[in-house]
Amino acid sequence: MLQSPTPKKRRRGRLFRFSSALVVLLAVAGYLVVQYVTGGRGGPGCKVVSGKDDGQAYEFSQEQTMNAATIAAVGTGRGMPERAVTIALATALQESQLVNIEHGDLDSLGLFQQRPSQGWGTKKEILDPTYAAGVFYEHLAEVNDYQQLPLTVAAQRVQRSGYPEAYAKHEPEATLLSAALTGQAAATLTCQGLPDSTRANTGPDAVRAALVRDFGRTVLKETGAEVTGDGSVTKAKAKSTPSPSASATGGSSTVTLPVRSESTRTGWQLAHWAVANSSVLHIERVSYAGREWSAGSADDPWHSTATNASGGVRIVTERQAGPK
Repeated sequence: MLQSPTPKKRRRGRLFRFSSALVVLLAVAGYLVVQYVTGGRGGPGCKVVSGKDDGQAYEFSQEQTMNAATIAAVGTGRGMPERAVTIALATALQESQLVNIEHGDLDSLGLFQQRPSQGWGTKKEILDPTYAAGVFYEHLAEVNDYQQLPLTVAAQRVQRSGYPEAYAKHEPEATLLSAALTGQAAATLTCQGLPDSTRANTGPDAVRAALVRDFGRTVLKETGAEVTGDGSVTKAKAKSTPSPSASATGGSSTVTLPVRSESTRTGWQLAHWAVANSSVLHIERVSYAGREWSAGSADDPWHSTATNASGGVRIVTERQAGPK
């Protein structure tokens, strides 16, 4: 006949079960924190800091930052003010954590959790970040005096969410992201920029295509983008239809986006956009206005450099292999 466990053994058993449950709970909590910080994706990280030297800073995954840069580029490309970009970023942070997810409540999809059944577009369109941002701005522009409204009110009038107050909590990080990605705050966005091995978007042609995708076709015409395949910095030329090309034998490629001296805000937007896309586009260095960012660590600030001190935005992509 089996003997009943003694009270001491029973206490040990309960303590062991409690400790095991606590370990599991902590592991789950840690996982959720990582998922929140990285947007559900691992990989290289990014950091945005305040341009006011007040110590305010937020971290995002490279994917989150790239999507944020697209949202900002689409907004400024449409002539929307910085406040509109902040509202859009806060909305996407609440709806999807800036991750282009293919699921959600009912038929909600994408960065803004827009629904095909509610007339936002097809599934394919909504899962295109450029389209999703554009249609969000279209609806926001129809909200009377949205720039004077509290952020959560403006966002809610577009989204019609069941949790209308939820957008407000994302205003601080959205404000910092918006300031960096619209060029208002200089040298405030950094990323690790380690190459994404799952994609082959490298070289000047890929940079050009991504610029056109996010800013529209006029961006290269306005800046007169010039590209070389030997890593050299070239002088700006007034090209109406630039045709970037890469070296066929390998070597770093450089994309130079001349910016008018009075348009430093545009320059910093383009520079930060390049940093945000550095992982996917395999960008090694970005320099503008006497400052340079290099791929490596999101904690390394933009440093002073004599290179390109008076030129435009200079984007250097990684070394490419020659044809086999």
